[in-house]
Amino acid sequence: MDILYTDKRILAAIKPAGVLSTDEAGGMPSLLRAALGDEKACVRTVHRLDAAVSGVMVFARSAKAASLLSEQIRNRQFQKEYLAVVHGAPPAEGTLCDLLGRDTVRRITYVADAPGKDVREAKLSYRVLGCCEGYSLVSICLHTGRTHQIRVQFASRGWPLAGDRKYGVEDGFDTIALWSHRITFTHPETGEAMGFTALPPKEGAWEMFAL
Repeated sequence: MDILYTDKRILAAIKPAGVLSTDEAGGMPSLLRAALGDEKACVRTVHRLDAAVSGVMVFARSAKAASLLSEQIRNRQFQKEYLAVVHGAPPAEGTLCDLLGRDTVRRITYVADAPGKDVREAKLSYRVLGCCEGYSLVSICLHTGRTHQIRVQFASRGWPLAGDRKYGVEDGFDTIALWSHRITFTHPETGEAMGFTALPPKEGAWEMFAL
């Protein structure tokens, strides 16, 4: 387990693809307790990544820290930036706004035509960092945190993420090219500005770009 930082109140680590964010058998909190050598350690999930997605996550190490970090998330003071490789060539930069609904039976998110029950606003901004062989590397800043938001908003415009079989196409990549690149927030105890950054491994769709 790749732990980037830990103290008595917070912990930052890299979540591998295929691992759940939540506190259950094989999930990140249990794996982090094992890495810390203390199965009773307080490690609380305050935000999530899809199981198939990798990258930086921040966890709370006390109930109070969890409450304060959750408050920052609600107030949009907990900033999350992602890297993704998408099919096609989006405009150089832009803001995507949609209404997203959730089909709980099929377990998919979709772009809704109008407001309704369980339909919520979704917003992100992005910037294209490079293009190669029909793919684009994009940097993404989330303004809302909806289930599968990035994947659905790009796919609905004809730019599905590389490796995303659920919302995209079969393209030969084994994993989704979506990476939690940077998280910034305020330390829940000291008030210090905190930021953790990591780059994706040079494999799969990421190999096409110099990171």
